[in-house]
Amino acid sequence: MPLWRSSARENSIAVVRRAVELGVALIDTAYLYGWGANEELLVEALHPFPDDVLVTTKVGVVPPDPPREAALCGRPEILRDQVERALRRLRVDRLDLLQLHRVDPEVPLADQVGTLGELQNEGKIGHIGMSEVTVDQLDQARRIVGIASVQNRYNVLDREHDAVLDACTEAGIAFPPWRPVHPAATADDIIDLADDADECGATPAQVALAWLLERSPVVLPIPGTSSITHLEENLGAASPRSGGALRSRTVTASRRPGRPPRW
Repeated sequence: MPLWRSSARENSIAVVRRAVELGVALIDTAYLYGWGANEELLVEALHPFPDDVLVTTKVGVVPPDPPREAALCGRPEILRDQVERALRRLRVDRLDLLQLHRVDPEVPLADQVGTLGELQNEGKIGHIGMSEVTVDQLDQARRIVGIASVQNRYNVLDREHDAVLDACTEAGIAFPPWRPVHPAATADDIIDLADDADECGATPAQVALAWLLERSPVVLPIPGTSSITHLEENLGAASPRSGGALRSRTVTASRRPGRPPRW
C-alpha cells in the first residue's frame, strides 16, 4: 500500500519522526514518490522542518498519462513549474537541495542544469544535485553550475557506478546512493555477505550499509523503510561493531549457484 494512504500514513509519519529523534539529518523524497504526496507527508510529520534536518526532493519526471507511463521531462518550463510546486507543497521559500531526477536525453543537458542554476540565482534552490549520471554528464554539468550531490544506484552487490563515486570523492561531492541495500542482500542466496555479517555480529543489511560508509567519506546512505524496527537496524550500520570490523577485511558478496539473480 502506498505510504500516503490509510493507516500506513500514520505509520510513515511515526517512522519519519523517530528517524529525526535518532539523529537522521537527511531525508530524501521526490515528486515521483506519490506525485507530491510524499512531500506532503513530510510536511505533516515535521513542518516546520528542524534546522539540522535537510529535506531534499527531485524534479524532472512527469506522471503517467495512459497508455503512456511516467516519463522523463527536462524541459525548462516543466522543471521550473515542478520546483514552484515543490516549494508550495513543502511550505518553504527555498529548497535546500534540489536534484534532477534523471537527465532527459531529449533536452540539452545545459538547458536542464542551466534552468536549475537560474532558480538557484533566484533564491529558490540552495544546492543542485543530479541522479543517475555518468562521469561525462557530471563533468558537463559542473562546467555550468555547482553540483553538490549525485544520487546513483550503488551498493555492495551493484558497483556499476564506481567511476562516478570516485569522481565525487575526488571533487568532494556528496554521494547519497539510492538502493543502498540491494534486495538480495538479506536473502539466503548471498553467501559471503552473510558470512561477513555473522563474523561482525551484525545483519547482512547492516554490513551492506557499513560497507558503503567505509567505501568513501562522501557516501551518505539513504535506505528507505516503513518500519521503526528496520529503521533502528539500519542506523546500527554506523556503530563501531559494524564499521570497525569492516576496516580490517574486504567484504564480498556472491550468489549461491543455480539461482537466478534477484534484480
